[in-house]
Amino acid sequence: MIAVTRLDGTPMIVNTDQIAWIEYIPDTVISLMNGEKLIVRETPELIVERVREFRRSINGYVARPTRGVPLTVIDAQSGGGDQ
Repeated sequence: MIAVTRLDGTPMIVNTDQIAWIEYIPDTVISLMNGEKLIVRETPELIVERVREFRRSINGYVARPTRGVPLTVIDAQSGGGDQ
């Protein structure tokens, strides 16, 4: 989820998985998968950067092992683990 600002200054949170595309018309328009369109103050470049940062934070969180649980390295070529 990322924070954006409507043209009237109202802050809102957008689910990044629902963004279909972003347009310049000349305002920034976020088109969602359900067909809804959001006109926001942020530039498309800033929105893309926020999406990247959000996804990095999610991937970084998921990649960390739980305490006491060792990571297993899997060899992609053989398909096996530590053998």
